[in-house]
Amino acid sequence: MAGGEKRRGLSKSCALLIVIAGIERYAFKGVASNLVNYLTDVVKMSNSRAATTVNTWSGFTFMLPLFSAPLADTYWDRFFTILASSSLYFVGLVGLTLTAYAGSRSTTKTISLYFLYTSLSLVALGLGVLNPSLQAFGADQLDHDLDHNQEQSSENKEVKSDHKSQFFQWWYFGVCAGSLLGVTVMAYIQDTFGWVLGFAIPTGSMLLLIFLFLCGCGVYVYADPGSDPKSKPFQRILNTIKGVVTRRNKITLENNHDLNAMELELQGKPLCNCSNTEATSTTTTKSLADDESNKTGSSCPQTIKLLLRLLPIWTMLLMFAVIFQQPATFFTKQGMAMKRNIGPNFKIPPATLQSTITLSIILLMPLYDKLLIPMAKKISKNEKGITVMTRMGIGMFLSIIAIVIAALVERKRLTINKEMKTSPNTTEPLSIFWLLPQYILLGISDIFTVVGMQEFFYSEVPVRMRTMGFALYTSVFGVGSFVSAALISVIESYTKSRGGRHNWFADDMSEARLDKYYWLLALTSAISFLMYLVICKYFKSRSDEDDDKCDETS
Repeated sequence: MAGGEKRRGLSKSCALLIVIAGIERYAFKGVASNLVNYLTDVVKMSNSRAATTVNTWSGFTFMLPLFSAPLADTYWDRFFTILASSSLYFVGLVGLTLTAYAGSRSTTKTISLYFLYTSLSLVALGLGVLNPSLQAFGADQLDHDLDHNQEQSSENKEVKSDHKSQFFQWWYFGVCAGSLLGVTVMAYIQDTFGWVLGFAIPTGSMLLLIFLFLCGCGVYVYADPGSDPKSKPFQRILNTIKGVVTRRNKITLENNHDLNAMELELQGKPLCNCSNTEATSTTTTKSLADDESNKTGSSCPQTIKLLLRLLPIWTMLLMFAVIFQQPATFFTKQGMAMKRNIGPNFKIPPATLQSTITLSIILLMPLYDKLLIPMAKKISKNEKGITVMTRMGIGMFLSIIAIVIAALVERKRLTINKEMKTSPNTTEPLSIFWLLPQYILLGISDIFTVVGMQEFFYSEVPVRMRTMGFALYTSVFGVGSFVSAALISVIESYTKSRGGRHNWFADDMSEARLDKYYWLLALTSAISFLMYLVICKYFKSRSDEDDDKCDETS
């Protein structure tokens, strides 16, 4: 009966954490979506410097999980990690609000810059630790529901897989809902009522997040504080190094908790070994300890090898991340140079068009589950419809089409601008609604690739490295942000050296050549996509392989 109840939906703790994730996205998007306009209009940065600043900040935000995840997996308690990082996030937003207030009262730009960079650094640090820990904490709640309410069988394995997919879908839905509100509401408030109020509201939402998180103390499932730290992968890596020197490296399973922990890791599939599963069911605790001691020396190389085998796919996803930096930077500046009027008094804030991406996800994701997947199951005769690798590839292809459309629209905008200079009375600027197709396509590609990336990295790492798995997913966007910033810097240096008229990122949008930049992104993304297809041909998911081997043995 209890198992049936759990199948019908997510637990209270999972649902609460999904709401909290949505609030966090509201706060982040409320700042990040329009930050490039704040830097150009208030701080008076050039277009290229503002875009580079936003990309670099985003890069640090997404890259920090790579460094915080090992510590969170090995040493830190997830509950207090979330509480501390969200508090730091809140302090950073308070500082950002004070920056806007000081900027509105002071003509000394350096003071605002000092406040700005310090505040953005605190936000990046808090967010970089919060995001992977929050997702892993949510996955802990899910695993507790599955492992304590369902027996191990082939039928229940499928139920668990469906339940995990449901968790990721609802998590992403919550994130998208928060992003939608953050982009639409906050962009309008910032453009209409000013930046002080525009930054104060995200600050208040983070305070609400901390309050709600503390309210859930009674429903959360917490990791056993007495669990053996040696069972954690990164701690095991350190122990292996220490064992090479001291020759005393051992991992001993002393109680039922350790046995359950091993079983949970075997259920993680990427490191599943059928012979180990047999040993678990046919030997005593003592023999398990001996067997594990013999294999300890190979566990560290196995873990490192597992991460290295994901590197080619991780690398090919970078250009997808570069394209996804454009809506918050050059797409927004592109919109500023277009006709934005609706009626005589209202102008569309360009940053609000980013909500089209989120809205596309919210509206089309149910169609993906209810229409596309059932059709794919019938056509491919595959239980899952399409594989995770195929899902990511479709999204990458759609993102290339989106950036090609962006290049064509930008070229049309420049052509109309030239016509306006010769005949200003007969020609009107291009409407901002011409940008909608590229935003919508990016939203559709997001459904395929981003959710696919989450599931891919979740499935390909051991259970106890789950925070690291989420960090690998977010680091794609982090490195992609750095790649985007580097591209802008290199291209600007090269085009400036050929004279001011050739600068692709000129502050005068009638002189800028963003269309050439978009074509360059389309070309490099196409090359990356073709290489991804080749890698997929030879890449075999260890989770699928080990699952098949375990089924054959049973």
